[in-house]
Amino acid sequence: MNDAATTAGGTPVRSLMGVQIVATGSFLPERVVTNQDLGALGCDPEWIEQRTGIRERRHALPGVRTSDLATEAARRCLRGSGVDPAEIDLLVLATCTPDRLMPATATSVQHQLGLACPAFDLSAVCAGFTYALATAMQFVATGSSRCALVIGADVLSRITDPRDKKTYPLFGDGAGAVLLAPGSAEQGALAFSWGADGANADLLCRPASAAGFSAPDESGAPEGWYLRMDGRAVFKWAVRLVEDNSLQVLRAAGLEPSQIDWWVLHQANLRILDAAAEALGIDRQRMALHIDRYGNTSAASVPIALDELVRSGCVRRGQRLVLAGFGAGLAWGTLAWRW
Repeated sequence: MNDAATTAGGTPVRSLMGVQIVATGSFLPERVVTNQDLGALGCDPEWIEQRTGIRERRHALPGVRTSDLATEAARRCLRGSGVDPAEIDLLVLATCTPDRLMPATATSVQHQLGLACPAFDLSAVCAGFTYALATAMQFVATGSSRCALVIGADVLSRITDPRDKKTYPLFGDGAGAVLLAPGSAEQGALAFSWGADGANADLLCRPASAAGFSAPDESGAPEGWYLRMDGRAVFKWAVRLVEDNSLQVLRAAGLEPSQIDWWVLHQANLRILDAAAEALGIDRQRMALHIDRYGNTSAASVPIALDELVRSGCVRRGQRLVLAGFGAGLAWGTLAWRW
């Protein structure tokens, strides 16, 4: 692992090769919640789409937990991998909506999948999957793991306040997974950067924890149950972060934005994606997009988008991708990846 550069905040940009993504999978709950459905809560359907690009999102049914979504995404990933589950020797789950405070939700996923491996949670919210990917790939690159399952899953509908008309429509539920294994010397992270700015943690936070089986009703919601967000401040930060951090990572990899085959950015807001496309000169046909259908699925956002690209046959060996997650923390993770 080599230092290649340093971000403006002092975070080093590194490279880590010899790792490949051998399979992907994703799962979305069957319940579709449209903007028109949210009209009953006093939300303006046209405002939602104009300001965010979201037309609908998925909500988990009562009794369905984060571990259930994660398990199904992992099953779909393994189904197309040709890998015996017995070969998996590491499971990392990125989530900010754990089933319970303890033990780790990853252990429930491990049990449902019938695995026998270390399993732990990682909490970095919308940057969670990129954090988990950067963590697991180091185990694989060093030989400590031969086959690592990395999952991002969240049920944000459980922790957003239906009375908050500007925040509630933004979020949805889902899960995505990838399987990592040793690759060739040309495969892996050409450059990656991850970091955090805890001084601004209160811009997007949730004091209470554990999503459990269902959200409490209005009378039963304990103090701090629902997330709080300064949407304007987070939006401005995200727009700057995506451009600056992407350019820093690409420079470290010796690449220009025009040399990237696919941009897989966290789906937080269509206006953020549009701003990134304009600032970086990205061909929008090369940008994964599902926010209109799923909303912001937090740690699941990037792996869902990646899985949709892979399943459509768009991603081929040797192509270059940028994977980027950013959000609460404030935390971020950006990788320039050679497939």
